[in-house]
Amino acid sequence: MSEPTAVKPELTVLLCAPRGFCAGVDRAIQIVELALEKYGRPVYVRHEIVHNKFVVDGLKAKGAVFVEELDEIPADHADRPVIFSAHGVPKSVPADAGSRNMFYLDATCPLVSKVHKEAEIHHRRDREILLIGHAGHPEVIGTMGQLPSGTVTLIETEADAKAFQPKSGRQLAYITQTTLSLDDTAGIVDILRERFPDIVAPHKEDICYATTNRQEAVKAIAPKVDAMIVVGAPNSSNSQRLREVAERAGCKTSVLIQRAADIDWSRFEDISSLGLTAGASAPETLVEEVIAAFADRFSVSVDTVRTAEETIAFNLPRELRDMTGAQGGAQDAAAE
Repeated sequence: MSEPTAVKPELTVLLCAPRGFCAGVDRAIQIVELALEKYGRPVYVRHEIVHNKFVVDGLKAKGAVFVEELDEIPADHADRPVIFSAHGVPKSVPADAGSRNMFYLDATCPLVSKVHKEAEIHHRRDREILLIGHAGHPEVIGTMGQLPSGTVTLIETEADAKAFQPKSGRQLAYITQTTLSLDDTAGIVDILRERFPDIVAPHKEDICYATTNRQEAVKAIAPKVDAMIVVGAPNSSNSQRLREVAERAGCKTSVLIQRAADIDWSRFEDISSLGLTAGASAPETLVEEVIAAFADRFSVSVDTVRTAEETIAFNLPRELRDMTGAQGGAQDAAAE
């Protein structure tokens, strides 16, 4: 006689919406895939196109070759396309590519390009520029690299904002990395505005719509669940911020994982509710993988909690627009 099957404990999964890929990530991945289709293998990509190993490995399998610097591309492949990642690059990078007679495609997210343009405008107007962001992040390196060295001062924390001393009597202006915590950034901005009432703010919020929407969805769910999982890469700024937001919103067991195999089950033994979201560079298949892993151990019911609708799309580079007719409703590079 067979042993009775153990009854699985019940688990309610609250699924954040929006979650996962944003328009900038969709566009960047599409640029690599269409370049491979149009120009053949290999296509080179400077830096991870987006911060997700699963995505990068998938593109490698299709023929993309990832490098950190242009001098890693063999001289006899200088005629092959090279793509700049969604995070943006300093102006020195396309200049270097041009000096090497390389053909390049720019997959910089248009919302990052917007911040680049803001920096250039402030510089032309002789303002002293502050960039709120994280040192070493590719987006910050790219944004600071739009202007001569020493032109932009990086502000990472509220302590930095309190300690900052202007270099001159020029008007101050601030810009921000697009993937920051809304609450952290608000605290820094409040300090700067209190100290420097005339500081010039972005015409439109620099933290992108996708970052904002994903953080708001987490805030709606985190206080209601026993644990929260964010699917994303450890080097993904927006994914790290989602985990922090969940914790601050009241969910003490908030973890960031790359995929289901990374789950530490000892942290989820006694839960009856789970919040689940994904960073803007994490594909939906990894979310489904996590749900399936929990379904092996729990009797899972999934409810989606939607806090915003997203319909935005971005134009492809002109070199690739003949590869697809799906351009309806697309935004130009500086539209957002």
